Amino acid sequence: MGDLALVPASRLRTGVDELDRVLGGGLVPGSLVLIAGEPGIGKSTLVLQALAGIAAAHRALLVTGEESLAQVHARGVRVAADTDGVAILAESNLERVVEAITTHEPDVCVIDSIQTLVSEAAEGAVGSVSQIRQATGDLLRLAKERDTVIVLVGHVTKDGGLAGPRMLEHMVDCVITFEGEEMRAHRVLRATKNRFGSINETGVLEMRPDGLVSVEDPTGLFLAEVGERVGSCVFPVIQGSRAMLVEIQALVGPTEVVPPRRVAVGVDRTRLAQVIAVLSRHAGLRLGDQDVFVSVAGGARAIDPAADLAMALAIASAHRGTPLAAGSAAFGEIGLTGGVRPTGHWGRRLGAIGAHGLTLAVAPRMASESAEPPPAGVEISSVGDIAQALEVACPR
Repeated sequence: MGDLALVPASRLRTGVDELDRVLGGGLVPGSLVLIAGEPGIGKSTLVLQALAGIAAAHRALLVTGEESLAQVHARGVRVAADTDGVAILAESNLERVVEAITTHEPDVCVIDSIQTLVSEAAEGAVGSVSQIRQATGDLLRLAKERDTVIVLVGHVTKDGGLAGPRMLEHMVDCVITFEGEEMRAHRVLRATKNRFGSINETGVLEMRPDGLVSVEDPTGLFLAEVGERVGSCVFPVIQGSRAMLVEIQALVGPTEVVPPRRVAVGVDRTRLAQVIAVLSRHAGLRLGDQDVFVSVAGGARAIDPAADLAMALAIASAHRGTPLAAGSAAFGEIGLTGGVRPTGHWGRRLGAIGAHGLTLAVAPRMASESAEPPPAGVEISSVGDIAQALEVACPR
């Protein structure tokens, strides 16, 4: 092993920038990739656009077990994807699919979807555990032997889990979830497993009549309605290699049930309970008889200890009925003693705040004591505890 040189894995760019970002720069030859999402979320559109981009310089094959060739062609026309260079096969028999890959020798092959393949060597109906296991095992060996990228499209169950055997996730090299809500135009790509890159990257795309379009600056999407409103606080969240701003919203009101409700959407529910306890104990906010609802606007997520301070300020603003200081954002972890602890990536967080025209950053002392100057136009209000943060951003 000591004689082996470390050679960076080559990448095949798909042309879908946000997909390439989540993959770590593109598809790695010989890898088996799983893209999972709910029916109708846009998985077939995503892989068709990706194959169209790949086909400009590489051999591409699409195996569809759910749609006819005419349906695939119609989708390509609708999303303006140049599929002339993409070989398309409508087939669900695993043995014939393996034969087609061996004969055609594509650089990238997409199977849409893995649940539709059926093998003569396995028992069970289409989509059963035995059939999915057989198909995945055969395709994995084929990918490694022929150095071909094979992308499997998979469905998820009603509770959001991947349909099929759990071992499917362990067999593949990369698992990407494709998420979104029916009434929202944007879609989010997340890697839950990636042997060739980070699992912290997030890709954001917008579904338009002509297909999926990469969103280079998600902040503009998630802060579309932000303003000086009661119960609203801007938080710079770290998503892989970039920082973006999201809006944390809170609603506080008298409860009609015991115990009062604590509802968290897009934030960690355990940390929300902790923040509420700290506000009650160390900031004098009476929340024991109040329902507290906290949500990240636009369907974004802020599962980060640094979101504690933004949650606390949004709750305090909602409780007191006064908006936070104009042009402010906040980040910092809150300890059980009420102190505001330093967090990582503070420089990138401050950079995102300054890049979007905000002027006040309520942050731990680390930010203001660093040798690196803050972005131009951004004033850093260094706070040591939650009571001090409320005095700065949400005075009575």
